[in-house]
Order: sequence, then structure tokens, then C-alpha cells
Amino acid sequence: MSAEPSFFSKFSGAVADIAGKPATFVVAVAGIVTWAVTGPLFGFSETWQLVVNTGTTIITFLMVFVLQNSQNRDGKAVQAKLDELILTSHAENRFMGIEHLDEQELKRLTRLLKEAAEGEPEHGPEGKVDHLIGDRQAKLEEKPD
Repeated sequence: MSAEPSFFSKFSGAVADIAGKPATFVVAVAGIVTWAVTGPLFGFSETWQLVVNTGTTIITFLMVFVLQNSQNRDGKAVQAKLDELILTSHAENRFMGIEHLDEQELKRLTRLLKEAAEGEPEHGPEGKVDHLIGDRQAKLEEKPD
């Protein structure tokens, strides 16, 4: 795990950290208030309106990619940590990779686990989890590459 993160990973992490600070929000609000206050100076012209529209559009467009990259890395890191906890604990290894189940399968698994947690042994996850994961594996194997 000594691989050096890419420039974009470092950049997106730093931008995400800065963007999430209250001070950044205050600066953004101050910029919009300054823009609004200067409206009468520029006669509320189309150019005056275009400045804020263009600036906010560009910032929003770029931030989507930067923040998504940061969020994807964070999600993968959390998933790796959870997988490690599963492997090193008394949790069942068959829960590894369930993040790849489709939405319906995840909802069903969640419902089964909730029922098991509520102490209804006749609805326990034994066998049902294997069935869900086995069905998903079969679907993946059936798909042509």
C-alpha cells in the first residue's frame, strides 16, 4: 500500500476538504452578495448577469467531477475496511461483495437481516443469504461479455 496517489486524487481530496468547510460557504455567499450589490452600478445589465451565471456554472461543472472522485475513493476505502472487518471477525464471509447486488436483492437482504435481528428464528438469514448471493453469481455468469 505504498503506491503514491495520483495528482488528481490529491487535488480532488484537497478541494473536497476545502469545499466542505463553513468558511468556503461564507466566501461563496459573500461573493454572491457582492455581485448583487454591484447590480445598480452596472445597471443590472446582461453582462452583469452573465458574469455570475457563467462563473457559477463553470464552478459547479468542475466540482461535480472533483467531488465525485473524492467520494468514490472514500466509498471504496470504507468498503475495503468493512471487508477486512468481515474477514477478521466472526461475521460471515459470504457478506463480502454484497455491494454488487442489485437494489431489489439488497432490499430483500436488509429485510431478512432485520427480521433475524428482531429474534424471529424462522426468518433467519441462514440459507437465504446464500440463495441471494448464489442467484446473483448465476446472473453474472449468464451474461455474455
